[in-house]
Amino acid sequence: MSEIAPPDATAAYRPTPRTVPTRARERAAYDRELVHAILDEAYVCHLGFVRDGAPVVLPTLYGRVDERLYVHGSTGSRPLRMAGGRADSGDPGLAVCLTVTHVDGLVLARSAFHHSINYRSVVVHGLARQVTDADERRAALDAIVDHVVPGRSYDSRPANDRELAATAVLRLDLDEVSAKVRTGGPNDDAEDLGLPHWAGVVPLAHGYGAPVPADDLGPSIALPDYLSVL
Repeated sequence: MSEIAPPDATAAYRPTPRTVPTRARERAAYDRELVHAILDEAYVCHLGFVRDGAPVVLPTLYGRVDERLYVHGSTGSRPLRMAGGRADSGDPGLAVCLTVTHVDGLVLARSAFHHSINYRSVVVHGLARQVTDADERRAALDAIVDHVVPGRSYDSRPANDRELAATAVLRLDLDEVSAKVRTGGPNDDAEDLGLPHWAGVVPLAHGYGAPVPADDLGPSIALPDYLSVL
């Protein structure tokens, strides 16, 4: 797997014209640890690109390894074929915008105009390229599995040669990145504060249900520790 020098963990991402929002700039952040935390807590990203002159946005699983994001799909997938060849070559790759969003609360204001949500989001711009190095591809696929359930890649059969041949992996480096966060209550206008309408925040919490074993799971196979702590 090709290596890149890890950046200073305390350094912020550099703002660019594409990562500085035109509205609510005070909510934008470029802190590396905050970006990583938002990415690591989510399960699904939305990958946007242009196909035949029209925008396309696909929801997909992903995994993060240091300053790289990986997504996977069928080798016949249009965006994976559009991304070109080797990730370490001079291939221009596929211009993409990848987003992740957490909704933390519903913000109910006295006026319809000021209703909102509390959220944490990350937007990544860059060139996605296919990963062809065998070691990096396997590490990327393990990272995607472990991103959903940490430790799961070691407790499942790895992809065989046939499955690997049918699977393509894209790499997107974390370079042009920003986070955006909203917290707090509604921002009602002063003249609306006396209106007889409830205002406040309805928090949203993520939770896990009890794991349900497969119908054909043998009775001798116990629930693994990494699932019992969810």
